[in-house]
Formats: sequence, C-alpha cells, structure tokens
Amino acid sequence: MTDALKRLSEEGVAIWLDDLSRKRITSGNLAELIDQQHVVGVTTNPSIFQKAISGGDGYEQQLADLAARKVTVEEAVRMITTADVRDAADILRPVFDATGGKDGRVSIEVDPRLANNTAATVAEAKQLAWLVDRPNTLIKIPATKAGLPAITEVIGKGISVNVTLIFSLERYRAVMDAFLAGLEKAKAAGLDLSQIHSVASFFVSRVDTEIDKRIDALGTDEAKAARGKAGLANARLAYQAYEEVFSSDRWAALDKAGANKQRPLWASTGVKDKAYKDTLYVDDLVAPNTVNTMPEATLEATEDHGQITGNTIAGTYEQSRAELDAVEKLGISYDEVVQLLEDEGVDKFEASWNDLLKSTEAELKRLAPSEG
Repeated sequence: MTDALKRLSEEGVAIWLDDLSRKRITSGNLAELIDQQHVVGVTTNPSIFQKAISGGDGYEQQLADLAARKVTVEEAVRMITTADVRDAADILRPVFDATGGKDGRVSIEVDPRLANNTAATVAEAKQLAWLVDRPNTLIKIPATKAGLPAITEVIGKGISVNVTLIFSLERYRAVMDAFLAGLEKAKAAGLDLSQIHSVASFFVSRVDTEIDKRIDALGTDEAKAARGKAGLANARLAYQAYEEVFSSDRWAALDKAGANKQRPLWASTGVKDKAYKDTLYVDDLVAPNTVNTMPEATLEATEDHGQITGNTIAGTYEQSRAELDAVEKLGISYDEVVQLLEDEGVDKFEASWNDLLKSTEAELKRLAPSEG
C-alpha cells in the first residue's frame, strides 16, 4: 500500500466515492472508507441505485412496508433512494462540519426523464432537497440545455447543486455562468451565499472511449498516436476555464459576498481501456480545489499503486490544446463527439431509471400482502 490517497488529499483533491448501497451503509464499510481511505464524499446516479436495489441486499423490509402501503413504484423508488442518501449524509456529517460544508457531501440525481424539462427539474430538485432534509446533500442536475436555467434557479433558491454530465468545454463555461447567475439571484434575495456549494462534474474516460473508437476505425499510425490523450486534455482545459472564470471581476463581487467557488469534479474516472494504467484519471488530474469521484476499484488501485507527484495540470494547457487539435485534424469532430456523449449519458441514466422502476415494481408485487 502507498500513501497515495493521503498525498492526493494534501494536493487539494477531495476524494469522493462513486457508489452507494444500503449494505455499504449498514455494514460500516462507508464509515471505514471515510476513516481509513480519505473518502470525504459520495456520488450516486440512477445506474448506481439500479445496481444496488436490484442486488436486493438490505432493501427487503422497506420494500415490504412500501408494498403494504400500496405506494406507487415512483414513490417507492424515491423513498428507498432518499433513505440511503439521508443515512450516508449522516455518516458524512462530521466531515461536512469539519470542512465548513465543502465536503462531507452526498449527491442525488433528479429523475433523468426530466433532463429536457427546466420547470420539472427545478420542482424535482426542491422536492429532493426537502425529502432528504440534510444540509450536506447536493442535488444533481444534468448540464443539458434545459438543465442550465434550472441550475440558476435552484442555486438561486439556496440549494446546493452537483451539475452532472458535462463533456464539452463550451458547455462547462455555460455551467459556470449558470452557477454565477444563481449566486447573483441568491444574493439579491438576501440569502447567505456561504451556505451554497456546488461542483461541476466533468466526465473524462467516456471522451477517450468514444474518440479512441473513431481513431481505431481510421487505423493509421498517425491516428494511433492520438489514442488515450483527449480525455485528459479536455479535462485539463476545463481546469484552465475554471481558473479564468473564478479570477474574473464578476466572481470577485460574489467572493466578497461570501460565495464559494464551484469546484471541478472529475467524473467517469474508472479506466475503460486495459491498455492504460488504471489510475490514469487520478494521477494525471491533480490540481487544487478539485474533486475526484472514483468507483471503488479505482480508489483501491490508487491506494495500492497510485503515483501522486504534485500538480499534474499546471503547465499543460498548450499541450492539451495541441492534443485536441490533433484529433480534429484526423477528421474526428469534437463537437459531434461531446454532443453524442451528452445524449448517450442522458439515455443511459434514463434506461437505468426505467430498469430500477421495473425491478422495484416486481419486488413490490412479490412482497404485497395477500388480500383478506
């Protein structure tokens, strides 16, 4: 074992776990990860919940109670998922208190079927914040075009947000703009800006997976030389954009009013291609005031053999721009790739949500008390 996780934390990278299940909560595993592996937050998404609940461990009693009450399947799913988030938030509460609200956070996503409906996303975000009822919750809103005004509205109401499914630099800038507009609304409404927190989840490995697939189809040596570079280059240029926005005059006025910066969060950091080192998206994305949310396998790999050598983003911007330009020169459209990834991301979460509804419905039927 190395002390890579400790070093990562010391470099200003918050380590969050990209997973949650009732078993992880009740077995003491989550508390152990916080205590021993520097984990200071948890992210969830519809795919994570679908896997946890269809696995069934620990949910039977609550499902039986919900079946007895004859609740709708949608209500059952919300009761189950918010219970897990609430319990995880309670376990992380000491971290939240110790970091002044920066970490110790648990994220829960709005219904992905609402991704293209601004008003419904805002209503769902308010409902989720009320249902979980913990100050250390982050409500996840996708960075779709309809999601952007929802982010402004929800932040403006003083609700902390995790913006998810960000793939492009242009969309990331729009997300930061929506965040600042939300803070300005909150300030105008007399809210305490120091209590509002946000992260922007910028996806990494999926960019490489899609671009590498197109590179492999080209098959030339020139194309192969560009493999496995776009994901990191894209994320590093996102950090450059973050530095620019949060050193602007617009930010300075909000900073003066007590606002917190919206931290970049590296998401999709599990390496999909066996040709790459399994800690690639951890070791090579180290910079202050960032979050890295890792699946457990990536967390364990980093603990075992991660190589944390200090800031690995500073000084890379020119090279990163050249690497993305090299991909464009191969005839691979960056704009087309990032739009496809956003669309696929929404579709995947929606499919997981529908699977979750189906498996929960089957369990409710199985556990329903016989009439009489």
